[in-house]
Amino acid sequence: MDYRIFRAINQFAGRYRLFDTIMVTISQKVRYLFVILLIFMWFRNNFYKKVTLYAGISIVVTILLNCFIKLFYFKPRPFLKFRVHLLPPSPSKKNSSFPSKHTTLAFAVATSVLLYKRLMGFILFILAFFAGFSRIWMGQHFPSDIVGSALQGSLTSIVVYITRRVWNPFIDRLIHSYNRFCSLVGYR
Repeated sequence: MDYRIFRAINQFAGRYRLFDTIMVTISQKVRYLFVILLIFMWFRNNFYKKVTLYAGISIVVTILLNCFIKLFYFKPRPFLKFRVHLLPPSPSKKNSSFPSKHTTLAFAVATSVLLYKRLMGFILFILAFFAGFSRIWMGQHFPSDIVGSALQGSLTSIVVYITRRVWNPFIDRLIHSYNRFCSLVGYR
């Protein structure tokens, strides 16, 4: 079933230059959109600074979890097992197909923002979906890798949200220190 869904999506890669360009651009550039949004949020007010820091914590935890999973689990990428339409840039053959770093990070940020700002989070969720979908289109991940990675990124952010009382003293101190520094240097 996983391969059939993969094939249904990946069969169009290489046929339509415009869609290939869109998918490669989404895959490679959507992360910059997430970064720009987080930077923009940081400079709004203290509430948005908190949301940005929660997203940052979710990103760090997600990266650590990805590294831990990849220490003990390896799943070959689709192009190593089957004949696929692989669009550049091609990932290393040594990298596991699961989890998808692009997808886990996109969903970690999207979920973090969604928990505090619904509309903005929903827009990021759509972008995260397309980031994952683009990885299948390009021949780099199976659908199960993307779904599993989306769940991992989202659950990580939910756990950070549930445990926010643990993180709050650190976050409050960081924001206070930043605001104090800005006052000292005459930024505000």
